[in-house]
Amino acid sequence: MANLQMTGILEKMTGKDKDYRYMATSDLLNELNKEGFKADSDLEIKLSNIILQQLDDVAGDVSGLAVKCLAPLVKKVGEPRVVEMTNKLCEKLLNGKDQHRDIASIALKTIISEISTPSLAQSVLISLSPQLIRGITGGGTSTEIKCECLDILCDVLHKFGNLMATDHEILLNALLSQLNSNQASVRKKTVSCIASLSSSLSDDLLAKTTIEVVRNVGSKGTKSELIRTNIQMIGALSRAVGYRFGPHLGDTVPVLINYCTTASENDEELREYSLQALESFLLRCPRDISSYCDEILHLALEYLSYDPNFTDNMEEDTDDENHEEEEEDESANEYTDDEDVSWKVRRAAAKCLAALIVSRPEMLCKLYEEACPKLIDRSKEREENVKMDVFNTFIELLRQTGNVTKGQTDMDELSPRWLLKQEVPKIVKSINRQLREKSIKTKVGAFSVLKELVVVLPDCLADHIGTLIPGIEKALNDKSSTSNLKIEALIFTRLVLASHSPSVFHPYIKDLSSPVLSAVGERYYKVTAEALRVCGELVRVVRPNLEGFGFDFKPYVHPIYNAIMSRLTNQDQDQEVKECAITCMGLVISTFGDNLGTELHACLPVLVDRMGNEITRLTTVKAFAVIAASPLRIDLSCVLEHVIAELTGFLRKANRALRQATLGTLNSLIVAYGDKIGPSAYEVIIVELSTLISDSDLHMTALALELCCTLMADKRSSRNVGSAVRNRVLPQALTLIKSSLLQGQALLALQNFFAGLVYSENTSFDALLESLLSSAKPSPQSGGVAKQALYSIAQCVAVLCLAAGDQKCSSTVKMLTDILKDDGTTNSHLALLCLGEIGRRKDLSSHAHIETIIIESFQSPFEEIKSAASYALGNIAVGNLSKYLPFILDQIDNQQKKQYLLLHSLKEVIVRQSVDKAEFQDSSVEKILKLLFNHCESEEEGVRNVVAECLGKIALIEPVKLIPALKLRTTSPAAFTRATVVIAVKYSIVERPEKIDEIIYPEIASFLMLIKDQDRHVRRAAVLALSTFAHNKPNLIKGLLPELLPLLYDQTTVKKELIRTVDLGPFKHIVDDGLELRKAAFECVDTLLDSCLDQVNPSSFIVPYLKSGLDDHYDVKMPCHLILSKLADKCPSAVLPVLDSLVDPLQKTINFKPKQDAVKQEVDRNEDMIRSALRAIASLNRISGGDSSMKLKNLMSEIWKSPTLWDKYYSIRNE
Repeated sequence: MANLQMTGILEKMTGKDKDYRYMATSDLLNELNKEGFKADSDLEIKLSNIILQQLDDVAGDVSGLAVKCLAPLVKKVGEPRVVEMTNKLCEKLLNGKDQHRDIASIALKTIISEISTPSLAQSVLISLSPQLIRGITGGGTSTEIKCECLDILCDVLHKFGNLMATDHEILLNALLSQLNSNQASVRKKTVSCIASLSSSLSDDLLAKTTIEVVRNVGSKGTKSELIRTNIQMIGALSRAVGYRFGPHLGDTVPVLINYCTTASENDEELREYSLQALESFLLRCPRDISSYCDEILHLALEYLSYDPNFTDNMEEDTDDENHEEEEEDESANEYTDDEDVSWKVRRAAAKCLAALIVSRPEMLCKLYEEACPKLIDRSKEREENVKMDVFNTFIELLRQTGNVTKGQTDMDELSPRWLLKQEVPKIVKSINRQLREKSIKTKVGAFSVLKELVVVLPDCLADHIGTLIPGIEKALNDKSSTSNLKIEALIFTRLVLASHSPSVFHPYIKDLSSPVLSAVGERYYKVTAEALRVCGELVRVVRPNLEGFGFDFKPYVHPIYNAIMSRLTNQDQDQEVKECAITCMGLVISTFGDNLGTELHACLPVLVDRMGNEITRLTTVKAFAVIAASPLRIDLSCVLEHVIAELTGFLRKANRALRQATLGTLNSLIVAYGDKIGPSAYEVIIVELSTLISDSDLHMTALALELCCTLMADKRSSRNVGSAVRNRVLPQALTLIKSSLLQGQALLALQNFFAGLVYSENTSFDALLESLLSSAKPSPQSGGVAKQALYSIAQCVAVLCLAAGDQKCSSTVKMLTDILKDDGTTNSHLALLCLGEIGRRKDLSSHAHIETIIIESFQSPFEEIKSAASYALGNIAVGNLSKYLPFILDQIDNQQKKQYLLLHSLKEVIVRQSVDKAEFQDSSVEKILKLLFNHCESEEEGVRNVVAECLGKIALIEPVKLIPALKLRTTSPAAFTRATVVIAVKYSIVERPEKIDEIIYPEIASFLMLIKDQDRHVRRAAVLALSTFAHNKPNLIKGLLPELLPLLYDQTTVKKELIRTVDLGPFKHIVDDGLELRKAAFECVDTLLDSCLDQVNPSSFIVPYLKSGLDDHYDVKMPCHLILSKLADKCPSAVLPVLDSLVDPLQKTINFKPKQDAVKQEVDRNEDMIRSALRAIASLNRISGGDSSMKLKNLMSEIWKSPTLWDKYYSIRNE
């Protein structure tokens, strides 16, 4: 039936009436597009012939439809038909009539784009390639035919370049000959063709291409248009093959720089193409271009102001106040010359400079000295497009400064931030001039620069606010301003208000507030939303504190309130505007509430109404938290009951963010307005919050417990509230305390909760203590309690005892010591932990011989009881140093067997003192140090580690004594001593600022340079210390990194001398003693990439060090994959040149199969390894230009073909 229908269609297609032909061709297209369409061999022949015939139809719309029919036809007919059609179309293209040539070309491109299988592609290419080559190189072929053939060949090469490897040389020779064609159009298309071909060329043929092109450029007597084409060719090659062009830079860069400087004055295109090629080199071949960077910088700066037809004879900037006149007299911009294309050179120079900034963070200081003044000066550029590029280049400079100096607060005179700060006055002066221009685009660009400046140097505009205000005013008030300009101006205003001290703005509030408030009334929602955000900052600035000294904020209260109220009450507007209006009104009420009388009764009910709306309720809950926390104690009586009821209901909602915000807001409201909320409301809240207490969401648990404490602490709470807490919350708390996940804020909140129960006197102390101690007993359902849970229980017991008073505390301590004396019980572990926690908080010296009772437990056969005893002894000593510290020191000297445990006790004392910033007596310090240094050389690693931690933590308390003593021992003959003192330094470097920082700063080198030590333990200690410095205090080590990094990289290599064979009788076992050192070294590099990226030279690290790490042991590969992912994100230009060499080890890793008899642990480890490698591969795929690596392409197709690998890769990519 279908075939009959088809026959009818085909008959109509050959009819005389063009409308019939059109309709029939349209029907054929619909048939071909149907899923189930199939044709036999006869029909295939008929179809292909008739469609080719229709291509020549005199009616253009019929031939257009026929081309569309080709797309589905290629997929529905056999290979021979497709090849036959291709040949016929080629014939038409090369030898047919002129009018049929265009359609034949389009038809061929359609067929090529639809070929999807390699076998069909091969068949088509065998016949198509020679014909296209003939069309390109044939003597008598017209320019049009050549251009069409080149166009088609470009598509073919782009899609199937890899399949044509055997023809590459023939194709290359044919195309290179066309670079010298007299026709510009042929040359232009040849450039695209060679670029498409080059991405699949072998290195030898790529080299041949480059040599040929460079020879063409360099040979004397070549016409200038041919030179231009060849220079374009160099740029296109570099963009197509990326890093593979690196080895040829030595031949090309000097030639390009030479042409740039020696080209004749009117040869702007030559300069433009040369600069574009250099830009491409900078981005794609960062390693090979390094030696030319200075030359390129000077070249780019020279041509940034290249304007031979225009002399800038304007007087040096006089900042006269007469802005109006300046606007009228635009004589500087009157000069126009349609033939002047020098702006293209300036634009290319700006982009080249931007590429240099992005790819060379290490040149930042030099760029500030040389490029920054020039960029500021070039804002006077007369061509708007070029001016935008100058702005973008300057923004890149600012961003790079932010990236390199992230986390650095100090500003020495050579840091990029300091250099930038010196330029701020000039930048502002220059930008102000741009903000007075008429062009909207210029003003938008100027605000973008200012935005980036404030982000990088938050407080840099304090002295310039007055000069910037007119520009902001004009951008917001001017009738010609577009919404885009207004948004940019408002975003900048918000950033500037948030990052500077409020007093800076006070003289200008009047000028600033009126345009911002009128912007709140704008019709376009994005402008309104941004204006409301600015209002929020404005409120904070107008009244930074309650005293409000020196600035009268009252005139601004009502205008701000009215502007926001009009937006708050308006229902039919965008959600973003609604949310901003609610947030802003919350700020207005909390800041100006005492100056809003009747207005409060108008706006609070509106906010309550918004709380009932699902879309805006979360924002409103947060707004009420701000209002409740206001020191003005705003009168909320008109809405308080309703708000509490709504919030209590929200605790049942599924939305986690809403529940979190609600708990915080309720807490603030009860603290501020508890006297106006009834006890019955409290009971309902307690019932609701009890369901939120569990270890599945510790943050929510902490908030719920804090709210519960606030409710209990309210003296007006009725007995019912107490019983609700006992019945609802206490059982949940006793379940929570057994969780091994409990820590941090939730654990603190739980301790406060138990203390609160005792203070509020609604639960007896004895009952609570009993339930806490019994929660530590193993239950038949869940088995034993986790070790972490015992620590949590002990802390809660201690807090409970302290809250109950001295008498209860003493009786509890007596009970706990009785448990220890009675060895028969299994409660010793918990009893020891409880004594330690109580002893840390309270002096227990009134209990005689408590220390000897605890030391008895050191004899226990159970490790956990020994450990708990040492913890308890240390913590009791914290409660009374003068009595118990000498006892511990004396025991360490006399009890050899108990040394390790006693050192742990000492560590507890020292760590607590360093955290509490307490001081030791001098005599104690001397004794402790003598004792610790004696144990530096202990054979046991555990002892050495404890000693190192003790030394490090004492160094925080007494740096002046410790640092010289530690430094002295870096030259000790004993390797263990050297390692211990370096580890001690590691423990002394904590995240918060400490007085040790300036004392250790001059001495760091003597510790970290032990990375060169003969002993591997010492080297590893130095690597670990360097890692800690890089993480916690990177600024202290930046100056040493040039010397340290090569030494660190050396630790990442496999050292043969550290590999030994252990003979185990029936088989030999190979032990690699250097493994831990290599792992630590790679982890250190990973940390350095986060904190000192500007110091690390990624190119010299990736090959050979990272490459060898990717092929190393499991423990080393994992950090290497992480490093590779980081480098791919942060320094793609360093990864690109060596991408091919990194793919092999990754491929090996993902294809590794464990042995048949491998245990489950090995199989799981291998799975983790594969996922880790796939994560690195996903990062490599995100690099722009990575697609020029054939090995990466092949690896991806391999992953794609393997269902298991593809599933893993897909889930990782979407993480």
